[in-house]
Amino acid sequence: MNAMTEISATLVKTLRDRTGAGMMDCKKALIETSGDLEAAIDWLRKKGLSAAAKKAGRVAAEGLVALAASGKVGAVIELNAETDFVARNDQFQALARQAAQAALDKGEDMEALQAVLGPALTNLIATVGENMALRRVRRLSVTEGVVAAYCHAAISPGLGRIGVLVALESKADPARLNELGRQIAMHIAATKPESVSKDAIPADLIEREKQILADQARASGKPEDVIAKMVEGRLRKYYEEVALLEQVWVHDGERKVSVMLEQLGKEWGTPVVVTGFARFHLGEGVEKEQTDFVAEVAKMAAG
Repeated sequence: MNAMTEISATLVKTLRDRTGAGMMDCKKALIETSGDLEAAIDWLRKKGLSAAAKKAGRVAAEGLVALAASGKVGAVIELNAETDFVARNDQFQALARQAAQAALDKGEDMEALQAVLGPALTNLIATVGENMALRRVRRLSVTEGVVAAYCHAAISPGLGRIGVLVALESKADPARLNELGRQIAMHIAATKPESVSKDAIPADLIEREKQILADQARASGKPEDVIAKMVEGRLRKYYEEVALLEQVWVHDGERKVSVMLEQLGKEWGTPVVVTGFARFHLGEGVEKEQTDFVAEVAKMAAG
């Protein structure tokens, strides 16, 4: 029979409902089995696709952050799994490295990355028995200079729980820039800035912060002219918390990062400019499942 024309959408949906596998995988399974539903289920199970799909709904907040940097380009990815045990799996580590390397070429196109990693990821899900997912990716590049990378408490080169990229535009010696970029990345790992400069902070966020600070100051009963000065002072503190260039350089605890860069630029005879950074902390923003072990034990005992 001509499977391409005779496999109905209804049959594909039925197989998808039965197995939880993807639509295209279900269609392929039905084509391969000439429309035999039960045989298609077996086909999916043999390929590990059904098992992988059933795990897809489980929370994956562990795993690894992986970095790759090559001269003027760098990439950071987060590959999640359900348990930190999987992060020590050689295959999982290899897949995380593969994802970071692929991001150097494919950039932040998740569909393109999924196409590259999909088969290996699906096979590993079926083999290990945990849900896994490529959660996010960032790619930075410079016209002249370097993109430096730093992995905090790495379990292996370029693999860990916190990964940072820093893009430096400069005509300075690349080796010097890489070392400086690594130091800045270490600073970012510790201080968690949200933007490069205060000018890069969205205006609506600044206005929101001003309003909060003003309301807090008014609660003290001070007059409006005093409140304005209080807000101005607290806003400077806010900038120091969220803007990289306004922060105190952690490596000496004295100069602002902007001052440190200006001084280095004079020393090296060429400006050094941070054009961007990316900081990934494994699992940040993911709502983890909370297990009530007492309730679970009671449930098991009752059952």
